[in-house]
This record gives sequence, structure tokens and C-alpha cells, in this order.
Amino acid sequence: MTNSVTEGKVHMASLNYRWPKIDAQLLGLAAFYAGLVVIFSFSTPMFLSWSNGVNILSNITVLGIVALGQMLVIVSGGFDLSVSGTAPLGAVAYVILCNAGMPIPAAILSVLALGMLVGVINGILVNKIDISPLIATLGTLSVTGGLALTISRGVTIPMNDLAAGFLSEFAFSRVSWYVIVLLFISAFAHVLMRYTVLGRMIYAVGGNADASRLAGIRVEGVSIAVYTASAVLAALAGIVVSSQLLVGSANVGADLALSTVTAVVLGGASLMGGVGTVGGTLMGVLILGTIANGMALMMVPSFYQQMANGGILLLAVGLGKLREKRATK
Repeated sequence: MTNSVTEGKVHMASLNYRWPKIDAQLLGLAAFYAGLVVIFSFSTPMFLSWSNGVNILSNITVLGIVALGQMLVIVSGGFDLSVSGTAPLGAVAYVILCNAGMPIPAAILSVLALGMLVGVINGILVNKIDISPLIATLGTLSVTGGLALTISRGVTIPMNDLAAGFLSEFAFSRVSWYVIVLLFISAFAHVLMRYTVLGRMIYAVGGNADASRLAGIRVEGVSIAVYTASAVLAALAGIVVSSQLLVGSANVGADLALSTVTAVVLGGASLMGGVGTVGGTLMGVLILGTIANGMALMMVPSFYQQMANGGILLLAVGLGKLREKRATK
């Protein structure tokens, strides 16, 4: 009887695990972003323009879509490096299928199904075979990236049917449909993480997997679900990339793993799991995209941009550790 009551209390505690209150974190990110806008506005007159704002939104779409999936995995206590292979595989597969005459909706569903397969494999490797998320997803990164190179024969494949790049068409005022897709996915992910039982389960699993298991939560099922969602979103990002470039290439998205982790951690997530939000992730993505855009307008060499991203990642992780230490005091 006592065990039942105890497990019931743990169960209620796990399901009532609320998303972290990081309003102060978001305000800090907003202030930092405002500072970036001021700096770049004085540095280059082209920065503050509608067309450049649209360019920033367009350039961060792929990163944003993949980062939302990465956020789900990190909050659950995992890690997904395979996005850097799944995205180019999705791009190449989409172009090949469309060039072969497959209807566009069927090609999209096929690519998303391929991403789902990658995600399920990641989830099984991590949860059933008990391989470290870092090693498991690094292995699937090599497999998916190699498969993309194999089916494309190492060359860029032009998209024969330009209608397959419909996501790049303007929805309104030079804003493409893929930006609308990002906004829709963001809204869905926000509702999922903040208002649903599944979202609370993801936070609970990332916060304490053992307690969640004792509470009756299917930890393995939740973990497989988030890895699947991450891979599906990475495959979708591949479709977006091929729509943007009108080609399929196995060389696109090679830095997505690092960039998405940087964005998620910069947005307030903890690599230990249990902490992170959609809003924070999007702010992290926007900051990285704005820095890249501003530095490009200032003619800063690309390798300095890479150094800046690495520095931002170290800064974000360091600040996160300081917050955790302060919280435990």
C-alpha cells in the first residue's frame, strides 16, 4: 500500500513537471539581440531594411526547423548529431524522387518516412541497445551522410521539375512558404511542450529518467518519439534546402549538428536535460542568423563566423553551468 502511494506521488510529480520559467533568460536574449541590431545598424546601412530582414528569416529557416527537433531531444536528456546527415539525405532523396516522376506529395511523404526510419533507429540504438546518444547518432550521421553521397554519386543533382521547389515561392511580400512552415512547426511545438501531457513527459524524462520510469512513464517510448521527431524535421529541412537551391546535394547541412546545439543551448536549454523552450530556441536561432548576416554584410571572412559560433556555444554552456550552480545553492 505504501509503495503504491509513493509511486502515485512520483507519478503526479512527473506529470506536473512544468516547462522551466526562463522569462528572464528570454529577456536577456532579447536585450543581447537588440544590442546586435544596434551594432550592425551602425556598421552597415544595408542591415536595417525589409529585404535584409526577409533574408535573415529565409536563411534561418533550415536551422530553425532542425533546431526545434534538436531541442526536443536535448530536453529529453539526449543528443542528435545525425541531423547533419539526415538533412542532406532528405535533400538528395527528394530531388531524385521528383526527377524520377513521383508526384510531389508522395515524394515529400517518402522523404519524411525516410527521416522517421532514421529517428526510430536512433531511438532503438540509444534506448534498446543502450549506446551513448553521442556515439549512436555519430554512427547514423556517418551512415546517412555516406548514403547521401552514394545515391547522388558525389555530384550535385539539378531539380528537373521546378514545381518541386514550390516551398520557395512567395507567400506574401517576398516571404517564402518555407518561412510559414517554420512558424507553423514552432507554434505546434510550443503547444506540445507547454500544454500537453506528452510535453510534460519529455521534461520529466529529461529531468529524471529513473523517477519518470517509477512513475509509470514509458521512458523508452518518449525517447524514441523525440528522436523520430528530430529526424523527420531534419528530413523536412532537406526538402526546404533542395527547394531553395533547386538542386540536391550531399554537401549541404554539414554544420547543422553544431549550429542547432549552439542555438538550443544559447536559448536556455541544459545539456543535462529537463530544461529548454521553443521560444528560447527560436531566439538562439535568430541570434545566430543575425550574426552571420551582419558579419557577411561587413565582409567578414567565413572562418571568423565559424569562430564566433564556437565562442557563442562555449559562452552559452558556461552561462548555463553558472545558472545551475546558482540554482543548487
